[in-house]
Amino acid sequence: MIKSELIAKLIDDNPHLYQRDIERIVSTIFDEITDALSRGDRVELRGFGAFSVKHRPPRVGRNPRTGESVNVPEKWVPYFKTGKELRERLNTDD
Repeated sequence: MIKSELIAKLIDDNPHLYQRDIERIVSTIFDEITDALSRGDRVELRGFGAFSVKHRPPRVGRNPRTGESVNVPEKWVPYFKTGKELRERLNTDD
């Protein structure tokens, strides 16, 4: 599901709300999650999961085409861990 599909689903489920308000709400939520992660904070949505940032130290990699060694700089990457409720819901035998 992409952002526009999420907005369309929310519009269908909430006909009493304006489309522009739903778009603003979804964008605000995503912006807040992004801002929190960029500060190094953890974002937890109970029953869904937790977003955090993990550090990857610098390393020596290989160019797959030439086999040449390449220095890969350190970086911070987003990480998502599913919540117990979501994991259980995905693994039920319905």
